[in-house]
Formats: sequence, structure tokens, C-alpha cells
Amino acid sequence: MTTRRDFIKNTALASVALGLGQGVSLEAGDRKKKKVEAPAGKRVIGANDVIRLAVIGVNSRGKALAKNFSKMPLCEVTHLCDCDSNALAACQEEVQIITGKSPVGVKDIRKLLEIPEIDGVVIAMPDHWHAPAAIMAIEAGKHVYLEKPTSHNPAENYMLLNVAAKHPEIVVTVGNQRRSWPRVREAIQEIHDGAIGAVHYAKSWYATDRPSIGRGKVVPVPSNLDWDLWQGPAPRVHDFKDNIVHYNWHWFWNWGTGEALNNGTHFVDVIRWGLGVDYPTQVNSVGGRWRYDDDWEAFDTQMVTFQFGDKGAGSWEGRSCNAVPVEGYSTGIQFFGENGSIIISGGNEYKVLDGKGKVLRTAVSEIKFQDGDLQNPSEQLDAFHFQNWFDAIRQGTPLNSTLEEACKSTQLVQFSNIAMRVGHSIQINPTNGFIIGDPEAQKYWGRDYEPGWEPKIF
Repeated sequence: MTTRRDFIKNTALASVALGLGQGVSLEAGDRKKKKVEAPAGKRVIGANDVIRLAVIGVNSRGKALAKNFSKMPLCEVTHLCDCDSNALAACQEEVQIITGKSPVGVKDIRKLLEIPEIDGVVIAMPDHWHAPAAIMAIEAGKHVYLEKPTSHNPAENYMLLNVAAKHPEIVVTVGNQRRSWPRVREAIQEIHDGAIGAVHYAKSWYATDRPSIGRGKVVPVPSNLDWDLWQGPAPRVHDFKDNIVHYNWHWFWNWGTGEALNNGTHFVDVIRWGLGVDYPTQVNSVGGRWRYDDDWEAFDTQMVTFQFGDKGAGSWEGRSCNAVPVEGYSTGIQFFGENGSIIISGGNEYKVLDGKGKVLRTAVSEIKFQDGDLQNPSEQLDAFHFQNWFDAIRQGTPLNSTLEEACKSTQLVQFSNIAMRVGHSIQINPTNGFIIGDPEAQKYWGRDYEPGWEPKIF
């Protein structure tokens, strides 16, 4: 078992070993420092104050985040929220093992956000809840750590950005953790410094071997689950099938967003960061659901290309049911420059190659990424990202992953799903991220909401 003390000690040692004492300055995506006044009744958090957090959605990734945040210095996970009483109890027990205290459990996010002593929330709910929950939290005056993707559909990105702009005192970051991983930041700095010459193309990939989800059977809703609350803003599916909750919702369009947003978001975000680009001009996607004949609605095989006008291009290859690695890695990104390339693995390491593919140098890490761990593959690495959020809350430190940057990256992979579903390339206005002249694609811009659950911006 990793205790809070062990976690803090190991993270500190890793910081020294990787030369983090001097830091890595990157302007792209940084949050500008600005002094904002806290609203009446909201606690001002000082440099040495404990930040009190609630984690919302604690079955899988959320449980891992609750455990990880519980090990952070000057942080206390005081509340947990989930509409599954079993998940809530299991996470309470895990946090108590680490801290000696059991967080207060709350079933309904609406009740949770009324609790004044909570400073910030960590949102790790299913994708259909991400933007609505973040909007509710910002409006309630809570700082927000939002797991990727930022939203279920492009329209929600703009809702999020609008509400965040109205509340500049609220610090919102997104779980694109690689923006804070030391070696990844170092690799991007090398690219920006011209280590491999001018770079105009990057490819990325994700390869794993997911099993079939089968054909679900209609069964009674488990007594531990509030099915109505779990669906929240999504249009109601009244029949409960036994192959949806808790993970396979990713592959159903009513709640999930497929592998592209489940994992592709991380790598497309790094491509945007490295190339220094925003919205694309054209997106194309090919593939399908080919491996199994089951209820899975999204795609298990997908090749996506992004054109960024004359600035460059990028691609993402997603294989959910074929784990053959690329360049020796199951996940990664490769940037191609005039004088060579840089490969960033799925973890916290990279290597620089010359123009003929010879490895010139490798930057490894003491802290490892655990391939195949769906819940907590990068525990100590993610601590850097958590600390960046805390520093932004306490002292206005620039965020490594701003909401604006994360929404752009999320939107790119949303475009890939839209292009796939309409069966043709889509054209994008690069200045605002809107689809150009394509009524068929526009149908996927937003979504219908369950009456009474529509996101509200006051």
C-alpha cells in the first residue's frame, strides 16, 4: 500500500531526479496571472491552506483520483459523490485507509454543490456528465478539475468556456496530464527550440485489445444504483442492460464518445501542443466496428487525419481490439521535423532520432506509466498535474492545461467522430472551430437533453 507520506516522498525525489527544481517554461497553453477577487462568502485560499476537495464519480478512474488526491500535501478529500452506493462505500474505505478519515458520501451532485466548505471538485463522471457537471460546479463557486474529455459534443465546449469566462475567480483545469509530465514537457520544449528542425507533421496512436461487450440483457436496475441520476442530462433509456454500467458506456453514443475521446484526446492534445496549432481546416476519419458483433456502437478501428491549413497536419490511429505496437510502443506520438523526429511514448519518456531513424539520445524517467491499467496508470506522474492546479488556485501560477486549450483538443476528436458518422471529410473554420456548410455534420454539433436537465448558464 502506498501511503500519503510515501507518495509525497517519491514525488519529491522524482522532481529532483528530473531537474524540476528549475522547471520548464512553456508559454503555449499557460494561464496568465491575474488578480481576481473572491465572491462574497467564498473562502480565500492562502499559500499554506488545505484545499478541501470533493470527488464526483468514484467507481473507476474517479476512485483512483480520490486516492491520489488524498496523498497530496495540503489537500483533504472531504466528500465523495456517486449515485452508486457500492462505489461510494468502496471509495470511502480506500480513502480512509490512506488518510485515516472517511469522506462524507453524497449521492446527488446537486446536493453536494450546496455544501459551502468544499473548495473544489474533481469530476470523473461518464462523458455525458462532464460539461453539465462542470458548469454546475463553476456556478456554485467551486474550483474544478475536469477529467477529459471536456464535453460530450462541440456545443458544450462553448457553454463551458462561456460560463468560465463569467467566473474568472474559479480555476478550471482538465485532466490532460501529459501537459505536466516532466519528460513530455521537455520533449515539447525541444521541438519548439528546433531540435529536429521545422516540424509540420505528427502522428499518434493507441493500441489495445478490448474484449467483446456482448449483447446486453434487460435486467432490473441494481438496488445500489440510481439509474435516473446516473443518466442525468442524457435522454432517457428506460431499459437497463447488464453490459453498460460501469465501463462499457464509453461505447454507446447516448453517454460515451468512443475510443477517440476516451484515449485519443490525450495524444491529439500533445500533437496540437507540439505543432503550435489550434483548430483544423479539415478532418477526415475512416474505420469501423469490425472485431466483434455486439452492442458496441462506436468504432474499434479508426484512422483520423487533421489538416491545419498550411501550418501542418496530424493523425491519430485508434485500435481498440488490436494491440500491435507502433515504434515499439502501444501508445505514443511522433513528431517529424526537417532534421529528424522525436517519439514521445505513452509514458514519461522520449527519444530523438536523426533523419535516417537512428536514435541519437533517449530521455527516460524514474516514474513509470503502467500500460493496461485502466484506472490509475500514472499515479505519481499525475501528482505534477494536481500540484499545478493547486498552485494556480493558491497563487495564480499559469495552468499547464487550461480549459480553452483542452476544449480545442476535445473538439478535434469530436470532429473525427462526426466525420466518421457522416462518412465524409468535414471542413472547419480555423478561427472559431465551427463546421462549415455541412448540414449533415451539423446534426452532431449538439445534443438533446432530458427535460429538466439542460445545462443552465446564469
